[in-house]
Amino acid sequence: HKYKLEVEEIRKEWMFKLVGKETFYVGAAKTKATINIDAVSGFAYEYTLEINGKSLKKYMENRSKTTNTWVMNLDGEDFRVVLEKDTMDVWCNGKKMETAGEFVDDGTETHFSIGNHDCYIKAVSSGKRKEGIIHTLIVDNREIPEILK
Repeated sequence: HKYKLEVEEIRKEWMFKLVGKETFYVGAAKTKATINIDAVSGFAYEYTLEINGKSLKKYMENRSKTTNTWVMNLDGEDFRVVLEKDTMDVWCNGKKMETAGEFVDDGTETHFSIGNHDCYIKAVSSGKRKEGIIHTLIVDNREIPEILK
């Protein structure tokens, strides 16, 4: 598995022990991340990254269940839109968006703007318990395909 972890550069005076842990916070949501450094043998060290107390792999698996992600290009600029399904918070390129929720016949719409583009995420029940609610991003009246995990 390849994970692309977009992290802004964290400048620190890196005077830390050869072994142990270093904790820092990433992103607008101030997510707790910890680098664990363990001596394996001799001068070999093992580094592991934990996000919110979970291994990166577990965190990514959990995140893919609790979020929907779309990537698109508008006016020559790339945008990454993430919906947190439990809170219905919408993030665009790491910034939390101002949203307005609206009930419609077949579900809900969460409206927001990116520049001068009208966007909304439509939430509709799939009718199947296992699938739950289907979220679709609509930008300027066209559907944006979701990134498949």
